[in-house]
Amino acid sequence: MLKISVVYGVLSGTIVILSMLLGIISSEGQGFYASEYFGYLIMLVALSMIFVGIKRYRDLHLGGVIKFFPGFGLGLAISAIAGAIYVFVWEIYLFNTDFAFINEYTAGLIEAKKAEGVTGAALDKVIAEAEELKVNYAKPYIRLPMTFIEIFPVGLIISLISAVLLRNPKLLPAKA
Repeated sequence: MLKISVVYGVLSGTIVILSMLLGIISSEGQGFYASEYFGYLIMLVALSMIFVGIKRYRDLHLGGVIKFFPGFGLGLAISAIAGAIYVFVWEIYLFNTDFAFINEYTAGLIEAKKAEGVTGAALDKVIAEAEELKVNYAKPYIRLPMTFIEIFPVGLIISLISAVLLRNPKLLPAKA
């Protein structure tokens, strides 16, 4: 089970982070490829490896039958490894870009509020919150879990769904 966790976790994490970084770099931080929607779409696609990993373990190691909790546990292990890869590579990216991401992100938040017509005290509040986010993002003990929490809940949901579906041995049975 450990080998499958590592292989599919590394595969999922690598697909997610490289796709997201490619989107951010190619769109210069603007547009759909740098959006949260694109990021979560990539996570859904890449974390489908959880389903594949659980099915492979069920079919090759358990004779085509897996109970919910072992399947769910395997899915969580794959999710955790994918999350660790995601955080690790994101930290390398941040380091190599002098942590420019948070400045660009907060500037984008402020500009979006200005475009919505927010002014005065409401805009000052947005600016203060953005500045607080910058300060907190500079702290690794806040930034690392924040980054992990971006991906792990998606993996948790996919693990749950995959474990429920794959406990039925009639769903995509192993080829004899």
